Amino acid sequence: MAANFRAVIQQRDPWWVGWIEEIPGVNSQGATREELLENLRSALEEALEMNRADALAAAQDAPYEEVRVDVAA
Repeated sequence: MAANFRAVIQQRDPWWVGWIEEIPGVNSQGATREELLENLRSALEEALEMNRADALAAAQDAPYEEVRVDVAA
C-alpha cells in the first residue's frame, strides 16, 4: 500500500537536512537534495517497519484485525 508523507527540507551549507512531518524522529541529511530525499525515504521505511512490528507484537496475546484508517491532511 502506497502512502504519502510530507517532508520539510532545507539547505544548510554544505548539507541538505529534512524531517518527515507526520512521524517524530524521522529525519536525515544528505550532500545533495536528491541524496537527502533518498535518505528520508529509507529512514521512513525503516521507522514504519519497526512501528508495524511493535504493533503486531503488542497485539499477539489476543485475536486482532488490521483496518485501514484514512485521515484528511
